[in-house]
Amino acid sequence: MEITDVKIRKLFDEGPMRAIASVTLDNQLAVHDIKVISAREKLFIVMPSRKNPDETFRDIVHPINAPFRAALETAVLNAYHEALANAEAEAEEAEDPVTV
Repeated sequence: MEITDVKIRKLFDEGPMRAIASVTLDNQLAVHDIKVISAREKLFIVMPSRKNPDETFRDIVHPINAPFRAALETAVLNAYHEALANAEAEAEEAEDPVTV
């Protein structure tokens, strides 16, 4: 299975949640609401989940093996870092407009 696209849908400045991503697999299946979380100075992903009646959470979709989980996490975190850099560049450009 190939990760064919990763989109960072939203970035957050505060709190442990840093971003929400969508991933496309084999150009055929999209997985939405993958969260990028920051805890203990480390970034990791959390798969989409739902709340059960007993107040616990259960993943709706998740990787079956460690190698694919690592590949998915790497792809999402790389896209997050790229989106963050683009957002910072846009913010700097907005602060220092070029006059012609």
